[in-house]
Amino acid sequence: MSIDLEIARAATLLPITEIAERAGIPVDALEPYGKHIAKLSAPFVEALAARAAGKLILVTAISPTPAGEGKTTTTIGLGDALNRIGRRTVIALREPSLGPVFGRKGGATGGGHAQVVPMERINLHFTGDFHAIGAAHNLLAALVDNALYWGTAGSLDPRKVTWRRVVDMNDRALRRITVGLGDGKNGFARETGFDITVASEVMAIFCLAASPAELVERLGRIVVGRTGSGTQVTASDLDAAGAMAALLVDAIQPNLVQTLGGSPALVHGGPFANIAHGCNSVIATRSALALGEFCVTEAGFGADLGAEKFLDIKCRSAGLKPDCAVVVATVRALKMHGGTPKDGLAGEDVAALERGFGNLARHVENLRDFGLPVVVAVNAFTGDTEAEQSRLLDLCSGIGVDAHLCTHWADGGEGAEGLAHAVAAAAETPSELKLLYPDDLPLADKIRTVARNIYRAGEVVFAPGVERDLARFSGEGAGNFPVCMAKTPYSFSADERRVGAPSGFALPVQEVRLSAGAGFVVALCGTVNTMPGLPRVPAAAHIGLGPDGRIEGLS
Repeated sequence: MSIDLEIARAATLLPITEIAERAGIPVDALEPYGKHIAKLSAPFVEALAARAAGKLILVTAISPTPAGEGKTTTTIGLGDALNRIGRRTVIALREPSLGPVFGRKGGATGGGHAQVVPMERINLHFTGDFHAIGAAHNLLAALVDNALYWGTAGSLDPRKVTWRRVVDMNDRALRRITVGLGDGKNGFARETGFDITVASEVMAIFCLAASPAELVERLGRIVVGRTGSGTQVTASDLDAAGAMAALLVDAIQPNLVQTLGGSPALVHGGPFANIAHGCNSVIATRSALALGEFCVTEAGFGADLGAEKFLDIKCRSAGLKPDCAVVVATVRALKMHGGTPKDGLAGEDVAALERGFGNLARHVENLRDFGLPVVVAVNAFTGDTEAEQSRLLDLCSGIGVDAHLCTHWADGGEGAEGLAHAVAAAAETPSELKLLYPDDLPLADKIRTVARNIYRAGEVVFAPGVERDLARFSGEGAGNFPVCMAKTPYSFSADERRVGAPSGFALPVQEVRLSAGAGFVVALCGTVNTMPGLPRVPAAAHIGLGPDGRIEGLS
């Protein structure tokens, strides 16, 4: 059994009604899913909109490495710590995807004594939200092919259908498929493919819609393909938005769970940050802000991906503004950015730490350029040496950023109280969010701005046809959309081998996709895939049922 699962099972969970009471949620506003999970009722969520909002704390991280950074663990530990020091806090997180759970990354409920629980249920199926999102997405795909079969799709060109199918699993064999094979009774034979559910535009819409009414409106704007002359065909043209929304009516209600420290947490939505915008739902974030003095939330992967999109996409769309940003770093990960291989991390290497520090420094600089107060959380590992930890804190001091050594994995909220005091103080600092680019900047220039200002690219190289597609999107009314950069999370560049803080490189943009319902344009850089594959030995190989019928092997 993994240590995380063992710790989670040893805990005595509180009834979800008691967790709700701590957040000021009445019992009649709960729709229970067993003893320890509940959804918030739609009328209660709607009523929360009239309340004053608390402080928003954004947790992000350095560029991820195989050594681990612990962003979700730190988000949970910080939320627990804020509650311990008397600052009423609600945590807002994304839901785990089954793909990474059974693939390489594992679960997404935190770790050690900083977890949201019940761990197994949250990681596997939870309240069925992802299944509902996948069903809504695939309903639209079925309606597209059905309309082509019956000739009711107007002049939709089968060769220009862009709406693919999704499944919440890593499955490289589904990246490119052919549908409609047979004697003609199965529809038009055409090439298409699958994406992972968390990369679905329906997932993005689900997380960006501020209300059920906005959900329906955004679903109707989805572009499923084009006519022979290039005119857009939307979900509304196929009368699909209402039925899709009907499948999501329960899923759109935020899920309430608890941390091991007894803090309330809203876990809702879950787009990836390397191929989508990487933030939990606007509905859950706003609910947490209304319920607590603080809302602690996270954005996926490193700050160059998740935090940039949180600010330039989610905050732009929803009118949110973080009061403080926390950048999570580890000695281990910075040593890897400095050239230490994973199998060499056990030995002390202050020089590698110093070389890798440039990665952390750049993320801090980028967030400061957005106008945000920044605090660094140094997530301690047992193999860190005192010399390494001390040097990292000194390096942070050298660039003028407040840094705190945290032991929340081992000690729960108590191990992050220093960080909590620093974050609470920083959140009182007057600040003004400065988005990276204005709405009216041309789409190609928005891509260049992110590449140069955030990644430090020397140039952007557009593949043939990309600038033409961007011009077409602008002519169709998407010129004011933000851009959603899709690239490897492991480097500022599009080459995952270039760790640390590379600069002056060329960023290749291979393709752009219009997500009209989500309200952004996706730029695919390098060889990024919207359907991941499984590793040689997937995590699934170690997951099963024990003699007592309980799940084993989750991590």
